[in-house]
Amino acid sequence: MGSEPSKSSYETFLRDLKERIQNAQVRAALAVNRELTLLYWQIGREILHRQQQQGWGAKVVNRLAADLRKAFPDIKGFSARNLLYMRAFAEAHPDEQIVQQVVALIPWGHNVRILDAVKTPEERMWYIRQTIQYGWSRNVLTHQIDSQLYRRQGNAITNFDRVLPNPQSELAQQVVKSPYSFDFLSLGKEALERDLETALIRHIREFLLELGVGFSFVGSQYPLIVDGKEYRIDLLFYHFRLHCFVVIDLKVVEFEPEFSGKMNFYVSAVDDLLRGEGDNPTIGIILCRTKSKTVAEYALRDVHKPIGVSTYHMGTPLPEEFQRSLPTLEDLEEEIEAIATEVEQTLASKEAEQLTLFADTTLNDEE
Repeated sequence: MGSEPSKSSYETFLRDLKERIQNAQVRAALAVNRELTLLYWQIGREILHRQQQQGWGAKVVNRLAADLRKAFPDIKGFSARNLLYMRAFAEAHPDEQIVQQVVALIPWGHNVRILDAVKTPEERMWYIRQTIQYGWSRNVLTHQIDSQLYRRQGNAITNFDRVLPNPQSELAQQVVKSPYSFDFLSLGKEALERDLETALIRHIREFLLELGVGFSFVGSQYPLIVDGKEYRIDLLFYHFRLHCFVVIDLKVVEFEPEFSGKMNFYVSAVDDLLRGEGDNPTIGIILCRTKSKTVAEYALRDVHKPIGVSTYHMGTPLPEEFQRSLPTLEDLEEEIEAIATEVEQTLASKEAEQLTLFADTTLNDEE
């Protein structure tokens, strides 16, 4: 008989097998998804072709759905609604080679969401490629479409093309959006920078999702000691695709030219104090409520550190008259206590009734 493998040797072997099986499962799932999407495209193309070339009317879709479901009762996906999506899918992507090589690499549900919400071919293909690159779930894809990421990507005013080498300058430009969507926040106009910062940290998951793939949070009010004096950065991130620190300075007012001078100081200090071997130059992003394109361009024209100016928008808070009508925390606590007391009294009454009924029943049994 052979010897028993050592515990560490066996665990390594088992872990390797599990990884291989999981990878095979992923490849199989992707292959099934690709074949299903191609089948849907081919069905849609045939419907489209016969309607265009042979004049078949819209009612043929309902008839076809009924016949296909009868022929394949165990297979879902042949409803009239889905057949119409197949037709629209084939019409939106007429090139079979592009469908095979790109479009079929994302799930059918993702393609349906894109068909519903995105109307231009260029924008559709952009969302498809982003989904493939970053592995977006359908919920994340929906969020990115609803927030119009395609139109916001790369719209910030920056000096990246002058101060950063290619391809880093192009990548950095695409990373910075304008405007940023902070619809998960509801701060009033009187909010201060620190209020905005605190709210963003409290919703760090949503904030990171809005910033985009690659950002890692380093800290808020991050201290920098320069010549014995402490300075604090609102938000500090590291971007793993750009391989650099990203400094974010928050402003709740319109962009002013002096903001670029302060950011230039922060970026220089981070380059000297935090930047390590292999890191690219630090990037600064000034986030303001509004900005003048011309003022921002003038402010960055002679700055030699990579800085961008972006704007943001937030969810609209409730009007003051509605806020005044909402119950306070004390009101809610009093209401909860009153309900709890009423429940206790009801339960006590029910218990008393049950005890009386039990006593009566016992007496009757004794008689």
